[in-house]
Amino acid sequence: MGDTHEEIPRVELTPEAALLLRRLSDAHGPLMFHQSGGCCDGSAPMCYPAGEFRTGASDVLLGELAVDGVAEPVGFWMSRSQYEVWSHTRLTVDVVPGRGSGFSLEAPEGVRFLIRSRMIDG
Repeated sequence: MGDTHEEIPRVELTPEAALLLRRLSDAHGPLMFHQSGGCCDGSAPMCYPAGEFRTGASDVLLGELAVDGVAEPVGFWMSRSQYEVWSHTRLTVDVVPGRGSGFSLEAPEGVRFLIRSRMIDG
């Protein structure tokens, strides 16, 4: 009851997202995600080379995603304002056809990362 640690939602990957992350990691080295906008299913997290997006006090590290075949975990960051909206959900990173932001590493692949969410019971 008196725990001072924030409840952190779990972040998971679909097999398709893990496969794409392996390809992107081979091409770009260590990776990170940042979710700065969108408050519902269908939001697109941005994928960057690790360290290219400067995180700060206004960002929360939700998780370090272990991906088979990728040496370093992929950090999943979210702006603190978004974290308040998503704090009671479990997030799954998926991949869908379509073009995401030109700044996200998967854009040239003709696909984009997508968030699917579900409420955490309790």
